[in-house]
Amino acid sequence: MALVTFSSPEFKDKTVYAVAGSHTETILKLAKTNKIPVKFDCGDGECGSCVVRVTSIDRKPVRMGAHLTEKEKEVLRQLGKLTKDELENIVVNDLPCEWRLACQMIVRDEDILVEY
Repeated sequence: MALVTFSSPEFKDKTVYAVAGSHTETILKLAKTNKIPVKFDCGDGECGSCVVRVTSIDRKPVRMGAHLTEKEKEVLRQLGKLTKDELENIVVNDLPCEWRLACQMIVRDEDILVEY
């Protein structure tokens, strides 16, 4: 089980349990299940409205990598959250990306902070 803390300036922080590695438990699905108001439009990784910042709960500098989907790579670049060089570094060095699309990121077995 992983602990996921959702944080927003407009809402009180809320921590929920997530089944790690279920391959279907996206950040967005987890938020919707727990009535956490993460904004989204399409829910399919096309529009970028559900962009969130994901960091380790204890602010560790290294998180487990959860690979970016092809949709995420393109949308995050279009939104200006990732440069081509940053994306290349993430892919080549298998690093996690702090900016994710809530509808695409699958929860891993780690405690994370999701800022929306």
